[in-house]
Amino acid sequence: MNFALILLILVVLTGIAWVLDKLVFLPQRRRAAEAAVVEFDRQQERVGERFADENATQTRARLRDDKLRQPWWLEYTASFFPVILAVFVVRSFIIEPFKIPSGSMVPTLLVGDFILVNKYEYGLRLPITNTKLTNGSPLRRGDVVVFRYPKDESVDYIKRVIGLPGDTVAYEDKKLTINGKPVPETPLPDYFDDERIGYAKQFEEDLDGRKNAILNNPQVPPFVVGADDFPFRDNCNYNAQGVTCKVPPGNYFMMGDNRDNSADSRYWGFVPDKNIVGRAFFIWMNFSNLKRIGSFQ
Repeated sequence: MNFALILLILVVLTGIAWVLDKLVFLPQRRRAAEAAVVEFDRQQERVGERFADENATQTRARLRDDKLRQPWWLEYTASFFPVILAVFVVRSFIIEPFKIPSGSMVPTLLVGDFILVNKYEYGLRLPITNTKLTNGSPLRRGDVVVFRYPKDESVDYIKRVIGLPGDTVAYEDKKLTINGKPVPETPLPDYFDDERIGYAKQFEEDLDGRKNAILNNPQVPPFVVGADDFPFRDNCNYNAQGVTCKVPPGNYFMMGDNRDNSADSRYWGFVPDKNIVGRAFFIWMNFSNLKRIGSFQ
């Protein structure tokens, strides 16, 4: 059971308790409070001024508050409904936090980065079912996107959009080509990979004018080993130089920036539009390196 479903169940349960409290239990408590105050005043009149409670005002207020107080089970349900509802709405339709669990997006994103994902840019979607409510903006090449892993939709993946519907993407001899045009690469200083404790070749890639760093080891063989059987696999041609794929309608070709250490569309296929969660855009925390906080491309 994923967190979104748990949150939805909590919203429903606390929402029912909140409505019942507003419509049924609160009016009952108010009537009980008024009756208690009336009875208290009657008793004060009966005993007379000489024996009346010196702190009648405070006693009356305390008596009223006691009768109006929610029982414990409502305090832990109805009282939390507004907070849980706000979290549910923000997380489902506006911004959702994620943690980077692997090094497939190094050097852009590191293991331990806590990121924020824009949930509305590509169109609003219903939680749980991911059904699209509004169209929003189209995905662009170079976007860093969180999506539901096509082979197990309970798992979230994060990769970079390389190919849009209709594109022909070739990754051969460690070089990326889109629709017959090589994607420009500029060498950068070698990158020290803390996870693998060694240096890796680093390049700046230019996807439609959007520049980002990638890792690419020329010594690693270019061919893809162990590609799965996935929908539209016939759109891909695997050879000793790598792979060429024609992206089917309504799907995207994704790759990690750590090109030799990323399980991506080269291995498990295309990402359907219905699996898109949102665009990652900001690192809000990395407990090992606070300098990581900020936006990224």
